[in-house]
Amino acid sequence: MNTNAIHSAHGRSQMDQKRHTVRAGHRSGNGAFIGAIGGLMSTLVMDLVLMAALSVAGLPALTTFSIVGDTVARFVSILGLDVAGGVLFGVATVHVVGPMIGAIFGVAVTRIDALRVDTRKKSIVLAVLYIEIVSQPLLAMTPILLETSTTMTWLWFGGSFVMHLIWGIVLGLVVSYGLRIADSGQP
Repeated sequence: MNTNAIHSAHGRSQMDQKRHTVRAGHRSGNGAFIGAIGGLMSTLVMDLVLMAALSVAGLPALTTFSIVGDTVARFVSILGLDVAGGVLFGVATVHVVGPMIGAIFGVAVTRIDALRVDTRKKSIVLAVLYIEIVSQPLLAMTPILLETSTTMTWLWFGGSFVMHLIWGIVLGLVVSYGLRIADSGQP
């Protein structure tokens, strides 16, 4: 009996499975890099939109960075470390966390078959759902640790939803485009 016929009946031949494994491994490396680039680009776009919106609303453009920095400083103080919060710590935190979360997304969509992004729309939808879910524990730390008012908490979560929607759209676009280039073998 022809072994190729047996393998064909069960899906891929062994050679095809090896090619798929190598390609998936190669693609996941690209996924981490492309995801990190997407996370950085998403963070920068979100920051620009947020700073413009805060300025238009008559608030200091760097308010969110200050809140993030103070939240992280408060969290670190619970661990017994004394760190100054504020804008610079917030900027550093956001610009480290954004690419890391993007890299995790990139790996997930290249390693998990159900999450493979084969269309731009699927990439955007997955990225938006991903960031809106993953960001919730991080966002919840602010009202808890800084003991914000109910109104401020609603504003925090509402504004964060919109900003992370933008973040997810940009990440989805960048990852979709980056993986398409990586798969085509273009530089």
